[in-house]
Amino acid sequence: METALVIGASGGIGSALSAALQGRGAAVTGLSRSQDGLDLTDEASVSQALSGLGPFDAVLVTSGALEISGAAPEKSIRRLDAQAMLDQFALNAIGPALVLREAHRLLPRDRRGVFGVLSARVGSIGDNRLGGWISYRAAKAAVNQIVHTAAIELARTHPQAICVALHPGTVQTKFTEKYLGRHPAVPASDAAQNLLRVIDGLTPAQTGGFFDWAGTEIPW
Repeated sequence: METALVIGASGGIGSALSAALQGRGAAVTGLSRSQDGLDLTDEASVSQALSGLGPFDAVLVTSGALEISGAAPEKSIRRLDAQAMLDQFALNAIGPALVLREAHRLLPRDRRGVFGVLSARVGSIGDNRLGGWISYRAAKAAVNQIVHTAAIELARTHPQAICVALHPGTVQTKFTEKYLGRHPAVPASDAAQNLLRVIDGLTPAQTGGFFDWAGTEIPW
């Protein structure tokens, strides 16, 4: 039976991924702040929550936030606030890094295993033509580097492992409802199916990459 660990399982995309995995017969372990007290911004909380777990065929980190403590994304660098930027890095970059620190035991050594971290296209430096949202962009760019670096190291002991950053597209969740505007968005259930389709098609040769919901590689 396929096994999966979903971090952020109570969120819009996390809950949809959990449901989609369970729908195809997978045994899913879900962890979240609201249901299990997992705080990705607290190192001790992450270590305690992950203690004794694994290995899993898939580990998916779906936690994240665009707006933290009421701090909306900056329209320009003139709006930069140091604490708001620190909060973005704590949740969207350092949090996934703390989970990745345990990847060597959360993933199997003797078979294929996938570690996916939800990133965002706006974290791409090469694709940035609009400016703005500097704290969120920078945190997502940081998590992309964290994933890429972890993938290189993980491949030395887990040759069949696939460690990637994933862009789910614009998804209809509480996370995005204030910022959708005219942008087309898909229900979380559709986003989950898209992401699983991409994950299922990845090979170890693609570890360390950054892929969107359609499986297209995104420039760093």
